[in-house]
Amino acid sequence: MLTVENIHYAYASGVEALKGVSLTVKDGEFVAVMGQNGAGKTTLVKHFNGLLKPSSGRVLIDDVETTKTSVAALAKTVGFVFQNPDHQLFSETVEEEIAFALKNFGYEPAVIEDRITWAVNLLGLTQYRKTSPFMLSGGERKRVALASVLSWDPKVLVLDEPTIGQDHQQKENLRQFIMQLQTQGKTIVVVTHDVEFVAECNPRVVLMREGKIIADGEGKNILTDPQMLEQSSIVLPQVAQVFTYLNLPGLPKNVIDLYEAKRLLLKMLETSQ
Repeated sequence: MLTVENIHYAYASGVEALKGVSLTVKDGEFVAVMGQNGAGKTTLVKHFNGLLKPSSGRVLIDDVETTKTSVAALAKTVGFVFQNPDHQLFSETVEEEIAFALKNFGYEPAVIEDRITWAVNLLGLTQYRKTSPFMLSGGERKRVALASVLSWDPKVLVLDEPTIGQDHQQKENLRQFIMQLQTQGKTIVVVTHDVEFVAECNPRVVLMREGKIIADGEGKNILTDPQMLEQSSIVLPQVAQVFTYLNLPGLPKNVIDLYEAKRLLLKMLETSQ
């Protein structure tokens, strides 16, 4: 379990990025952290693996306080994929990138080889195995960064803006992949502005503004609250916009999932005939 207890964090410039944030993420949960630029989203999740240490308050991963252990030790439990893959990649080939952490964690060569093959197959990178990551597109580099983290099978996966640079099919692959990880008991935390992606996933949503959490709950409730979303400069998902516009008796307004919307509309048409 991941526990954040009343943390504050100020950068060296004096900017106070987090102002008394408390949050609990249970094992196996899927949480989307949303909010406008500068809300403190990335600053918050960088505390989860010790990249940042709170100015006050504390962060615990499975009851271990992050200030009392190393980033390297925390990384085995909490895998972090940066928004910009170029901040994470440095090896000469894709396979060397994936192998780097595995070697540092002491895996045997045969296991490393198996994990590399598994990761490149999973993320459609097999043909780039011997290629420099820096020869790839932005979306492909993001997949290499994700593969390099997934290879050591962390219990918690933090993804910072994972859909940037991904086309619709890649986003759908990512959504299905996250769902698959959840069935395996993984904890997933996603920082994103992509309201349509979140709507399709319908995770728990944590909404931030000016370094504070202003809402925390089921996605379909938060993402259909226009006043709450406006505070964080987030627009209603398209499905929610349609249902709000229709405003038909018997139709709920807290619908964000396309398939649920289709089911409800077909049911209404059947009963009206």
